Amino acid sequence: MNITVAGIRKQVPADTTIADLIVSEGVETPEYVTVSVNDDFAEQSAFATTALREGDSVEFLYFMGGGKLDIRF
Repeated sequence: MNITVAGIRKQVPADTTIADLIVSEGVETPEYVTVSVNDDFAEQSAFATTALREGDSVEFLYFMGGGKLDIRF
């Protein structure tokens, strides 16, 4: 089946789950990734059981904490 991952069309097996896609895409630090499917956030506890469907759009998101931005002129 065809899905879009980070804006790129890809072909994956019909029974692919979010967890499968994380492995096949080589996502670094998967324990910290947030996944959206068709702009809806998926629960991390459901990655292994959430099957992707034809035409789905998947994004891998990493939220980062930041510090103070100090700009001096």
